[in-house]
Amino acid sequence: METPDGPWASTRTPSSRPTSQKSGRSSPSARSHGSSRTSEITPLLAREDRSDTEEDEGQTPATAPLLRTSSDGSTSSSKTPFWKKRWPSILALVILCIAVAFILVGFLATEGVEEYAMQAADFKPTKLSLDSLTDHGVRVQVEGDFTMDASKVKKQSVRNLGRFGTWIAREVETGPTDVDVYLPEYGNVLVGTAKIPGIKVNVRNGHTTHVSFFALIEPGSFDGIRNIANDWMKGNLGQVRIKGKADVPLRSGLIRLGSQTVEESLVFQGNNLPTLPRYNITRLNIREAREGHRGMGADVSIMVTNDFPVQLTVPPVAVDVLVDGCPLSDRQKHIKVGTAESARLDILPKTDLEVNITGRVEQLPDSLIEVCPDSAKSPLDALLGDYMQGQDATIYINCCTFPDPETPKWAGDLLQDITVPVPFAGRDMGNLIKNFSLADVHFHLPEPFAEPGTPEASPKISATVKVDIGLPHEMNFPVDVDGVKADAIIYYKKERLGKLDLSKWQKSNSTRVDAHDDEGPSLLVQSDIKKAPIEILDDGLFSEVVQALIFGSKAVMMGVKANVSVKVDTPMGGFAVRGIPAEGVVPVKPIETGKGGQGIGSLSPKVGNLSIIDTSPTSLTLQVHVNFTNPTNYSATVPYFNINVLVNDTVLGQGIVKDTLVHPGNNTNLVVNIIWDPVNNSGEEGKIVGKELLSQYISGYNTTFTLQAHNGSVPAQPALGTLLSNFPVTLPAPSLSGPKNPDDGDDDPDDGDGKEHERPHFIREATMHLISSTAVFTLASPFTTTTMYITHLNATALHEGHPAGKILTDLPFAVPPGLSESPRLPVDWSFGSLGYEAIRKALGGTLKLSTFAEVGIRVGQWRQQIWFQGGQIGAHVRL
Repeated sequence: METPDGPWASTRTPSSRPTSQKSGRSSPSARSHGSSRTSEITPLLAREDRSDTEEDEGQTPATAPLLRTSSDGSTSSSKTPFWKKRWPSILALVILCIAVAFILVGFLATEGVEEYAMQAADFKPTKLSLDSLTDHGVRVQVEGDFTMDASKVKKQSVRNLGRFGTWIAREVETGPTDVDVYLPEYGNVLVGTAKIPGIKVNVRNGHTTHVSFFALIEPGSFDGIRNIANDWMKGNLGQVRIKGKADVPLRSGLIRLGSQTVEESLVFQGNNLPTLPRYNITRLNIREAREGHRGMGADVSIMVTNDFPVQLTVPPVAVDVLVDGCPLSDRQKHIKVGTAESARLDILPKTDLEVNITGRVEQLPDSLIEVCPDSAKSPLDALLGDYMQGQDATIYINCCTFPDPETPKWAGDLLQDITVPVPFAGRDMGNLIKNFSLADVHFHLPEPFAEPGTPEASPKISATVKVDIGLPHEMNFPVDVDGVKADAIIYYKKERLGKLDLSKWQKSNSTRVDAHDDEGPSLLVQSDIKKAPIEILDDGLFSEVVQALIFGSKAVMMGVKANVSVKVDTPMGGFAVRGIPAEGVVPVKPIETGKGGQGIGSLSPKVGNLSIIDTSPTSLTLQVHVNFTNPTNYSATVPYFNINVLVNDTVLGQGIVKDTLVHPGNNTNLVVNIIWDPVNNSGEEGKIVGKELLSQYISGYNTTFTLQAHNGSVPAQPALGTLLSNFPVTLPAPSLSGPKNPDDGDDDPDDGDGKEHERPHFIREATMHLISSTAVFTLASPFTTTTMYITHLNATALHEGHPAGKILTDLPFAVPPGLSESPRLPVDWSFGSLGYEAIRKALGGTLKLSTFAEVGIRVGQWRQQIWFQGGQIGAHVRL
């Protein structure tokens, strides 16, 4: 049975076998009266199997002679009318056709055919294209392959009956049909109607019909379509049930099968629903708005992956771009920040699509940059924070307007208020910090009366912070930073060391550096920090840092991580962006190594202008001027600092610095007060150690003392003093000399005879008078304004270890500042001794004497017994 070619489908399949030569038609009698003999050329079968699509084949050449012989020998019966000879066959054929028609109608009218058709039918679309937009809908072209696959039918009885019926019917054609689509779970709303023309398909099992037709699709309820679209994009669509209903007229060949009402529901689970296509942003250029517009513009190229067999042309579209507003607030949920437009798009089936978009932002709304209630961030801060920390951020596209006036009005009405969330991958900006440095660093210790634990008690830092920020190549618009604040954590060896509080806005300025060589563009931001508090978080770690700075030879690398807020001025206006992550490394140079191999040796302290400003029975308050070198690049303001003076781990007094400014390089004439009070600091042990130190000092011994901080060094920061106590500093006692400015050189004449390895003594020289048995001494007082008194003297003079004479007096005499002579003191000569003989022989000349004495001294209210041992004292001998 052949079917003529129709306008919508073609099912004719030519046979692959060669066509046999047909013979003349023989009558039934000729076949029945043939020879009873068989021969090699006599066919064994009177007919051959035939193809479903072929007519009866002619007899083979082997049988032709027999048929011709039989025909030639026929009788007069060949003159009988044709219909009389063939009427039994004709009657049988008519009855067969009527039976087939009844079987076909009966088959198609049963529920079995519906079940067979629903399970066996398989349609695979190969193309879906939008042909044009009409005033009420769209005209689409659908192409696909229709196949009946009986193996998909579950019941064998239905499968067998269906294969038999469709084999007989071969082709089925539908008339023009309107298909209504409803959403039962959304109030049974009508979402659209599809007007489908007549379609003819081959319904035999295993046969494929290529179908191509145009259909008109008209949308139904706009609200219903928008509701399901919004639920799908929000991820709230667990499943969707679609019900289709249509009255389909059917015919098979010349037989009309009537109209059949088809109503079917399909359930699509959420994971089987199509998703938004994958996309990749291939180009992004943020720039100033073009001439005639204000604000900023953006050019974006997006490559969209199209896995669907869809072909359509999308007219130019303009959308609003929105971002999230403040969470859990009464403000608007989404905030409009700008607009975006796309040109006409030609979408081809299963072909990736490049979309070029132009955006524009004229001015940022206040609701975007204002801080949210119960929060420290604005919606803009949250968006940029997520993006710059490498987290996915989300913008929203609110549809739609169509700039092309030829676009039908229904398209805009359908798509209006549909909001599409568009996630885009964040970009970790941590590596954008090219360089981070501090200059003009100045530390501020707290005031002595600040309450511990308060912000006023924290050490503070002032500095010029310079940050070189690498700008993304996409950022091509002017930007100026005029304010910075941050909460910064300082790290050492990847552990938290301290916290830097920059919660107050710091004045800043910025300079854009254009790309050059292999370097991209950057923004150099410079900010002047004023008295930012520093909090030490790990005392042990801080001790390691101080030790590395004092005794190390390599720079100490301090990591800084901060959440930075900046005030920026852009073509969109000025606004603040908060919580921008920043990270950098600051190298801190160690204290330069001095002669002794330790960094503290490079301080090179010198002491001069020693004076006593107060006394008590057990204490002296001394004031000295100190010169030293600050080998670092840092300066400091010291309102108050107290440090212990120790000898052999015994506290003998305190050194106090007040209102002092220390700057890099040479620092001269810094005033330091020293309270000498061994008794009150360390009791009897302190008294003994103090006497020994003073005795050795005035005798010219190489004495040292130790400076060590304690928990009261910085009254407002006990912890800081305790930390610094781990780093005691031992220094040699300054040379005993007359009053002078510490700027004087070590070779000043007041220092003595100038010989190396000899320290100046309290007694510089002596004059012996033999006749009067008296002696006069030249004494060197270390004080600049204070007069010291000798209240008791018991001294023995020796020459090469032999006694020469003895002085014993309790008559007080004064020792004024600088060099002075004592009154004539009585001498009890050791007549007959080797020492006296040496003195007598040196009459009119000089000789070297040594002495040992017990001396009582008084300064104001303070009294002290010490000993003195001097050697190589030059003595002049006179009559």
